[in-house]
Amino acid sequence: MKNRRFGGSGSGNDGGRTRRTGGIGRLLVAALAAVGIAATPVGGATAAVPTPTPGTLQQYDISATYVSGLSSGGFMANQLHVAYSDVFAGAGIFSAGPYDCAQNNLNTALYACMDTFMARKTPAQLEQLTRDRAAAGKVDPVANLSGDKVWLFHGTNDATVKAPVNDDLATYYRDFGADTVYDDTSAAGHAWVSPIGPNACTSTSSPYVNDCGGDPVKDMLTHLLGSVKPATSSAPTGKLVRFDQGAYAPGGSPSAISMGDEGFAYVPQSCQNGASCRLMVTLHGCYQYYGLVGDALMDKAYLNEYADTNNMIVLYPQATTMTGNPRGCWDWWGYKSADYAQKSGPQMTAVVNMAKALGAGTTDTPAPGLPAPTGLAVTATTASSASLSWNAVPGAVSYDVYRDGAKVNAAPVTSTGHTDSGLTAGTAYGYTVAAVDASGAPGARTAPVTATTTGAALCVTAGNYAHTQAGRAHQSGGYTYANGSNQNLGLWNVLASSTIKETSPGYWVKC
Repeated sequence: MKNRRFGGSGSGNDGGRTRRTGGIGRLLVAALAAVGIAATPVGGATAAVPTPTPGTLQQYDISATYVSGLSSGGFMANQLHVAYSDVFAGAGIFSAGPYDCAQNNLNTALYACMDTFMARKTPAQLEQLTRDRAAAGKVDPVANLSGDKVWLFHGTNDATVKAPVNDDLATYYRDFGADTVYDDTSAAGHAWVSPIGPNACTSTSSPYVNDCGGDPVKDMLTHLLGSVKPATSSAPTGKLVRFDQGAYAPGGSPSAISMGDEGFAYVPQSCQNGASCRLMVTLHGCYQYYGLVGDALMDKAYLNEYADTNNMIVLYPQATTMTGNPRGCWDWWGYKSADYAQKSGPQMTAVVNMAKALGAGTTDTPAPGLPAPTGLAVTATTASSASLSWNAVPGAVSYDVYRDGAKVNAAPVTSTGHTDSGLTAGTAYGYTVAAVDASGAPGARTAPVTATTTGAALCVTAGNYAHTQAGRAHQSGGYTYANGSNQNLGLWNVLASSTIKETSPGYWVKC
């Protein structure tokens, strides 16, 4: 179960590109990706990362586990967090889109989930997909995401994974009740951003670690872990373990699933000496794997410096190239397996095996004492309410009801039914229920059921600027686009107005 109390260049085959405009440039990117043209490797790394020491992954006292990543590693970080939410307590993501945006299709990945020429699934649709997979046991229960810490970053000069796609990731997490911070004000290009990054802030170029003058790594860790001590100003004193990834890859062959032979883990002295430590799994982006850029990410990400002062182990798994993946990306569009975003995905399994070898998931709060209620059903809906019923659980003194991962009952529910009010007409909501024992501890939650309110969604007429301020739309290039559908609503200013309606949570269309 989850320990309670994450990678950077271009994603997909379009990852790692410099900023281009126009259809010809985009087609050239895809053509270069198809033939596997690679970026120029970065020269010898220096400095703060220790010389790797051959070894194996050992068990440590891990109190909580997190995942972070850039671009393809950011998509992978989200997949791991969603599929294994019993293991990962939160995620930090630089420039990526929502869970399974690509839908096992390269063109969708390139032109809908990086660029925005093609239509893509809305956050609400992907949320329902996640609920369906959770009900089938293909990912962990979505209720686990409620309250999880999530930190997201997208730079204004990042044209590799467009802003609306990143916005969808923020909506996806917020709809599940995650405690989400989204930094989209930096001038950064497509990169991991660090105070010791070798590249200029607006750059999108190898090794995809930029310096923008601040410390987003501190911001990320502060949100995920709570208050953090300052990073060490000296060279890290822990050890960098170089280990065989074949010991954790399904079938024993990392190259068969586009992973490198070797992975790395930075272990501070305090963790080696038995201190209780957190684990951060950090995933590189395309064109950022060790075989191409050496230790550039491990050296410049500014994680090891915080690891030394905050009792944190950093695991750096490594992808590599194979047919269909010439840029060494993590699998977020299905180049290796159609199950890439599920618990059974081969790369997912390998990374979680590594995390568990270090101690992830071995310590936690006890499992819920009461079983999940059976027979959860929707008994009635109106334009503004949904009524539920379920079977009694022996030993339960009350019940808690959750809508899309967030508890909706202010007072204990002492019967085996509940009506949730104040809903939007024509909207789908996901519900789960947990029994509560005499000590006030909630038990396991039910599989979700979906209730769709009656009637048509209400049309909202407002200025386009007001739509964006209210979260119904977003702006790009001086124009306003409806959230979810991305329909063009016209110019983004206080004079232009439009009429839109919400047909599902976060999905707005023209009336």
